[in-house]
Amino acid sequence: MSLRDQRFDVNLSILFTELPLLERPAAAAAAGFTAVELWWPWPTTPTPDPAELDALRAALSGAGTQLVGLNLYAGELPGPDRGALSVPGAESDRFRANVDVAADFARSVGCTALNALYGNRVDGADPWEQDALALENLTLAAHAADRVGATLLIEALNAPESPRYPLVTAASAVEVVDRVNAATGLGNARFLMDLYHLSRNGEDLREAIDRYADRTGHVQIADDPGRGAPGTGGLDFTELLDRLGKAGYDGWIGLEYKPDGPSADAFGWLPRTG
Repeated sequence: MSLRDQRFDVNLSILFTELPLLERPAAAAAAGFTAVELWWPWPTTPTPDPAELDALRAALSGAGTQLVGLNLYAGELPGPDRGALSVPGAESDRFRANVDVAADFARSVGCTALNALYGNRVDGADPWEQDALALENLTLAAHAADRVGATLLIEALNAPESPRYPLVTAASAVEVVDRVNAATGLGNARFLMDLYHLSRNGEDLREAIDRYADRTGHVQIADDPGRGAPGTGGLDFTELLDRLGKAGYDGWIGLEYKPDGPSADAFGWLPRTG
């Protein structure tokens, strides 16, 4: 499968951030994208005012863009937080309060993938107890996702940038996927394969693709080093994305990289469709 045949969406939480949130879908559409994804847009609250949800829904619809991926509440991103669902106390409570709000919003805009970031290890909490809490909350999220016809995504981050995040290999994230599917019997938990994070962890990306493409519900990309657009680092995306296609992955590929300049100018590496 060539680059021309891939389905790319743009992450509006890392690209087009020079614009207010509600202007980003139209900017993505102007750059040629029909699909977008988002981290949870309200990092300080899991339950925004319904008017804010309505405004985002209208911005997506007005731009003609489909939301194809949405993070569940994960704390301050970008920032020190790396998820909330395994963090005891208030953050876990916030995650649970968010699950149905996010799921219902996803259904209202046709979004079929919800990403649940696991959360950091925290001082004073037993790792085993954090993992038990995580499974409880992921089970809740999987049922909510199933209710709205969505996939629940579980992502590995990278140890250099997220040293307290316990899922820093593809295998560790897929192990959690398996635990959730075993607990729910729904089979709707899938791996989010972020090639940037896996590369930063020193994983063999070709091996990860061959081993886990059939367990993958979404892919995200950025070059390494630097987290810039493809071509700014050392990863061969022509080969890697072709390998994904040959391994059977035909889902969305999220562009989750930092632009070097105006976001509208950050897509020159993509093949022309005309």
